[in-house]
Amino acid sequence: MCAARPGCCRGPVKVYNVKNVARMLDLTVDQVRSYAREGLLDSEKGEGGRYRFSFQDLVLLRTAKGLLAQEVSPRKVRSALRRLKEQLPESRPLTGVKISAAGDKIVVQDGGTIWNPETGQTSFNFEVSDLADKVAPHARRAARVALDSDEDMGADDWFALGTDLEPAAPDHALEAYRRALDVDPDHFDTRVNLGRLLHERGRLSAAETHFRLALALRPKDSTALFNLAVCLEDLGRTADAVHAYRETIDADGECADAYYNLARLYEALGDSAAALQHLQTYRRLTDGC
Repeated sequence: MCAARPGCCRGPVKVYNVKNVARMLDLTVDQVRSYAREGLLDSEKGEGGRYRFSFQDLVLLRTAKGLLAQEVSPRKVRSALRRLKEQLPESRPLTGVKISAAGDKIVVQDGGTIWNPETGQTSFNFEVSDLADKVAPHARRAARVALDSDEDMGADDWFALGTDLEPAAPDHALEAYRRALDVDPDHFDTRVNLGRLLHERGRLSAAETHFRLALALRPKDSTALFNLAVCLEDLGRTADAVHAYRETIDADGECADAYYNLARLYEALGDSAAALQHLQTYRRLTDGC
């Protein structure tokens, strides 16, 4: 994979209770508990047997509500979402996919890949960004509690918290990632994620530092190499970016985006032959996507 990844060390952190979820999604408490009892959510029972939910659980519930509003039968919604959870890899959160409906049929889109847990065609797209805005205040409060807690948390715990907070509270995610590195400076996935978030905020030199520290741990990791290449390109260091993209391809010959970006850079450098060669490879890899 060439794109920045959210990491896969631990599952999403559970920071929302039943009342939080019901209020944010305009559901009844009984509806939320019903989905939890059926095992559709990855909820946990905490102190006193109270359910706790993650942001990903909220995404699943909001998706279910959106599909029900499109007159998809409750049985089909539950069946499709349960199958979708089984089909997605553990490292792929629901926040990164679109779930659509046409009548009572459901389709899922993940980047360039479209499939249906059952069958169907796309008619409306459910976006997660509006939910992220809605839960942001709750996520920030939950993050503050975790960050101020005396609880002994390991690097994986901080990393998982950062990953779960990214969609709704990215500033707190940054702090969680830094806490992870305080515990374990060699936590590879944290280095990559922290570098990506810093890059998104325009802090390019700091991002480069974290990508290079990640690569010191795993020199052939195509994700870290690709992210470093994009960062170097944004820094205006074209020659270094070309070198990093070429290293990305050496690590992962299927990384289509690296070929495309190389084609652009070679064209800008006046090397039309190299640009055409890499563009042809890009087209071959993405043909039919």
